[in-house]
Amino acid sequence: MNIYLISVGNRMPRWVVEGYEEYAKRLPGECALQLIEISPGHRGKNADTARTVKEEGERMLKAVPKGCRIVALDVLGKSWSTEQLSEKLAQWMADGPDLALLVGGPEGLAPECREAAELLWSLSPLTMPHPLVRVVVAEQLYRAWSLLRNHPYHRAG
Repeated sequence: MNIYLISVGNRMPRWVVEGYEEYAKRLPGECALQLIEISPGHRGKNADTARTVKEEGERMLKAVPKGCRIVALDVLGKSWSTEQLSEKLAQWMADGPDLALLVGGPEGLAPECREAAELLWSLSPLTMPHPLVRVVVAEQLYRAWSLLRNHPYHRAG
């Protein structure tokens, strides 16, 4: 199964790129993680933020590879423990279709992205900067996989 992390933003700080890449490379081919960056829309003093978010959402949905299950990351979504995420990952891997995880920009996701999603996943009730979400998602997917495979990385419990 391929997991596509489709995220608004480019030109990330080095620590974001390195953090994401560190965990993405640890994941094996059975759940390979690939980043698809969506160019952010115009933001500025007189920018139409609603239009910007809508256009970003349209680009995100166009970037979803055919046949993918869509999960949108949203603060209003369902939060899972590491063990619950591990169970979800096992289910997704067994079901077969690839997975697309959608991460919005500074103003969040377009409503169309939420509507297209099978699930809404909340990493936390806290609002996180979207670059940090990349790193957290990659680490949590690796942790969930390590739990499935009894790898020593996950030591809780």
